[in-house]
Amino acid sequence: MGLPRRDTDYHTYGEYLTWPDDVRYELIDGVAYLMAPAPTLDHQDIVGEVFRQLANALLDKPCRAYVSPVDVRLPKGDEADEQIDTVVQPDVLVVCDASKTDRRGVRGAPDLAVEVLSPGTASHDQVRKLRIYERAGVREYWLVHPIDRVLTIYQLDQGRYGKPSVVELGGETPVAVLEGVVICWDQLLERLPPVEL
Repeated sequence: MGLPRRDTDYHTYGEYLTWPDDVRYELIDGVAYLMAPAPTLDHQDIVGEVFRQLANALLDKPCRAYVSPVDVRLPKGDEADEQIDTVVQPDVLVVCDASKTDRRGVRGAPDLAVEVLSPGTASHDQVRKLRIYERAGVREYWLVHPIDRVLTIYQLDQGRYGKPSVVELGGETPVAVLEGVVICWDQLLERLPPVEL
């Protein structure tokens, strides 16, 4: 099941900025998708833990970790902000080029984007956002599957995502684009409720 569309109109970031703050959308090639309702506590626990570990690991480095909601504007060229038609909010992201950040959020591809899948967003994250992140040049894209307890990792190679690595959540997972940075899963997994069979 995909996320519902706001309408059938083509939208830009300029319009997006005028919409009420109480409803969140993502723009993908001008189509406004309604963000899912508030996520589960398990989802938020994973998001918070990944963000915490990344932020701690990057304390004395030029890269910065951010947690949703942060608008990431992904221009297709050099169009003005108001004309950009793709704006996403990854659960967690890392940006190493400070010139991509401003008061509105991020303009351009993050170095790392992490999405924690939930039933309402899984197809959106695995299909639409995968294509958008690849096109924009996101160097590494993680999809955390909390129910299956697996992590799917896409890495950009010559402008394309090849076959992903799929690993079990557990132990440590290095972040390829952030030298020396790893995410440790074991304590987090102990806190999460057991997987229902």
